[in-house]
Amino acid sequence: MSKINTLDALDKAAKKGRDLLFPSTKIRISIGMTTNSIAAGARSVYDAFLEEKKNKNMKFDMVKTGGMGFDSVEPIVDVVIPNKPRLAFAKVTVEKVPVLLEQVARLNLDRELPFYRVDEQEDIFTGETIQYVKGRLPRVFSKISLREEIPFYKNQLKVVTRNCGVIDPENMEEYIARGGYYGLHKALTEMKPDEIVQEIIDSGLRGRGGGGFPTGIKWRSCREAEGDIKYVICNGDEGDPGAYMDRSLMEGDPHSIIEGMIIGAYAIGASQGYIYVRNEYPLAVENLNRAVMQARKAGLLGKNIFGQKFSFDIKIAKGAGAFVCGESTALIASLEGRAGEPRAKYTHTVEHGLWDMPTNLNNVETWNNVPIIIARGSKWFSQIGTKTSSGTKVFSLVGKTNNIGLAEVPMGMTIRDIVYGIGGGIYNDREFKAVQTGGPSGGCIPKSLLDLPVGFDELADAGSMMGSGGMIVMDDTTCMVDIAKYFLDFLAKESCGKCTPCREGIRRMRSILEDICSGGGQEGDIELLKEMSDAIIDGSLCALGGSAPSPVLSTLRYFQEEYETHIKGKKCPAGVCKKLIKFRILDEQCNGCGKCRKVCPTRAATGSRREPHKIDQNLCIQCRACYEVCTFNAIIIE
Repeated sequence: MSKINTLDALDKAAKKGRDLLFPSTKIRISIGMTTNSIAAGARSVYDAFLEEKKNKNMKFDMVKTGGMGFDSVEPIVDVVIPNKPRLAFAKVTVEKVPVLLEQVARLNLDRELPFYRVDEQEDIFTGETIQYVKGRLPRVFSKISLREEIPFYKNQLKVVTRNCGVIDPENMEEYIARGGYYGLHKALTEMKPDEIVQEIIDSGLRGRGGGGFPTGIKWRSCREAEGDIKYVICNGDEGDPGAYMDRSLMEGDPHSIIEGMIIGAYAIGASQGYIYVRNEYPLAVENLNRAVMQARKAGLLGKNIFGQKFSFDIKIAKGAGAFVCGESTALIASLEGRAGEPRAKYTHTVEHGLWDMPTNLNNVETWNNVPIIIARGSKWFSQIGTKTSSGTKVFSLVGKTNNIGLAEVPMGMTIRDIVYGIGGGIYNDREFKAVQTGGPSGGCIPKSLLDLPVGFDELADAGSMMGSGGMIVMDDTTCMVDIAKYFLDFLAKESCGKCTPCREGIRRMRSILEDICSGGGQEGDIELLKEMSDAIIDGSLCALGGSAPSPVLSTLRYFQEEYETHIKGKKCPAGVCKKLIKFRILDEQCNGCGKCRKVCPTRAATGSRREPHKIDQNLCIQCRACYEVCTFNAIIIE
């Protein structure tokens, strides 16, 4: 990679990248190679393509990209044929590789194999239309759905994730071809630092890591803080159960983070930055390290970037996976080599942060928004979303929904549109019960609020929070008391233990919930949980303790009758809490097939062939094995 210190050099790199993205003489085949894709078998599929290419002497470029978001149909293979639509193939297996290549070569595409096609697409970064097709489409392509017609993608707006699944994260020129580093050039050569800060303020961008604090206000405070040295930090310590938005961005589009941080550093007056990534994200660390080295070699990190009197560099730091290190002061303590423990919030990191110097910390998704805001302007960005929550948000949609993956939507879209429109509804046509947002410190939103717009303030008013963007969908087989217990158990283990309200309070609340789920709940437990929640919120040192009671408070707010049934009736309506349920076989439904008898680990299910079976309650351990294999609805939970 040659030095990129002028606009002409940037244009030259962009041309090379475009030639790779849209080859004129050779087919380009790419496969998502994220952690999720690899788990679904993408590496074996990639190797199968290379083997087929070698054995049959075929000519095509094979590329690894980030993920396209639709994780429940991985591995996804993307194909660009010269002068033809871009195609995506879903659920590709090693066995399908020869068939796929043969069909692509002959353009005799089977209707069941392709996932979608793209005729043309607006480049979010520049606003221009990318032409994927020149001339008329072959008739065979009309059978394949356009991406806009696929329910999972139909209502998404890919701004932050625009490059994921398109570019090779190992190739900086492909990132530049998609508008990369042009925002940085504009910032450094056409704008003053104060103007950049004001542009971020005017955009309405709020932090995507949890609290939703206005990003530009934080930048301005850090810029105005006294200190000879200033730092910027990217928080990649994503620890919420079910959340992997930041990991996907770090794996699939690392240069966007770097560009955003350089712009932020210039605006604030920082010369050093850190990207803090949890050690459980090895692929993210690998891709970030490579991207930093590429940017450094190209002169986009280091001294006199784009010929300006501005120097900045980035180091990658790995965390040990402590959930509390997602909190800013605990993260900074970890960066300094100390135990990851938070400090009192009356000392702000923008004034006294890393090494006691002014420090600006934003999460991965927040930094990814910066280049496009500078490139397209704050007015364009602020028109997306709502008045108080501008732009888009990436959610990891997981749990009891048909379509699982990452969805980027404009702020203000309703929960119903996300769960049923993008998520495809509830798995096995079960009834929607709740959705948990904001990670373990968030809250559970019930069916009655399905039409709630997703925004920072709206979620807070409903007793939850945006958090980093985790969205766990629950159906009617979910016990809300058990869910609250699960998240408190997680938080009790992840508490750093520095302050008593958090350390002891969360454990005591978890103990009460365990008693309720095991049949030992008592009158007054609900009132005690509420009282302890208030004490923990008021007395905890950091946001972990301050928000830890949220799962309990939100489930009490919307599902208190479920708590009362556990305590007073000694029953679990959802059939989850083992000590409060029993399995019984209905004589009139059982035909004596013996499936339950065969899977029972304790031989509690007994009976003769073609005769109604019985379950010995003294032997039953409530493992649900019999319930799950019965195809005649003969086994009920009481």
